[in-house]
Amino acid sequence: MNFYNKTCDEMSVVLTHRYSTSFSLGIKLFDKKLRNPICSVYGFVRLADEIVDTFHHIDQAKYLERIKNETKEAIEKGFSLNTVLHSFAQTVREYNIEWNLIESFLHSMEMDLHFKTFNEEEYKKYIYGSAEVVGLFCLKIFCKNEKVNYNDLAPYAMKLGSAFQKINFLRDIKSDYKERGRIYFPGLNLDEFAIDKKIQIESDIEKDFQDGLKGITSLPNNCKSGVKLAYRYYYALFNKIKKVSPQELLAGRIRIVNARKFYILCKEMLRIS
Repeated sequence: MNFYNKTCDEMSVVLTHRYSTSFSLGIKLFDKKLRNPICSVYGFVRLADEIVDTFHHIDQAKYLERIKNETKEAIEKGFSLNTVLHSFAQTVREYNIEWNLIESFLHSMEMDLHFKTFNEEEYKKYIYGSAEVVGLFCLKIFCKNEKVNYNDLAPYAMKLGSAFQKINFLRDIKSDYKERGRIYFPGLNLDEFAIDKKIQIESDIEKDFQDGLKGITSLPNNCKSGVKLAYRYYYALFNKIKKVSPQELLAGRIRIVNARKFYILCKEMLRIS
């Protein structure tokens, strides 16, 4: 079983590195014992996200329900033939991640199948499930065997996850609308996307960032630098988005080039050396 567990963890690591340069860079600053569990979380999140965002030729609701059932079974039995789910289930069991958090995440993924626009209540519910609870998944891992209080840090982890997700919404606003027909921000009409609305959204994100940053300083040393790197990367992306007009956002995806990502990584490594 140990060989199978290790192999499944390696599959989640490969998936993480293939899909996300920035996430992979952040993981390099975590303590080695945290890297596989964090990759298992990313692998699980990516698996569900791919179902709702990419595979439009399948019965997406059916497969999402299948993932939910297989995940629950894997957690209960400690085994799955799906290598990503097996790796995630081992992490859930080891770090005592509650099922209600996982269920909230999957509910937000399900919302992507049925909602094209969101009111304020739906938007908050979606943000909670798709981003804030993912922050809590990671916090569960960070806090194990450490002299920190998970409950004290949870609100800050949620705010940081919220900020990251809202930046993703702005970055992907063109593809979300043109390829999937989705508009996440409540009351936003993309035909009349004015600068004042963009500034309003950015002010909300700035508040989340400020709240989230307060918690980073209290994180255990085994993960603090990695989370700070993620914060710096997303804040750099945020600053780049703030400099463009609504029309430029709708014309193409704003990115941080890999050279800039490596520069941010090197600066963070120098801070901790």
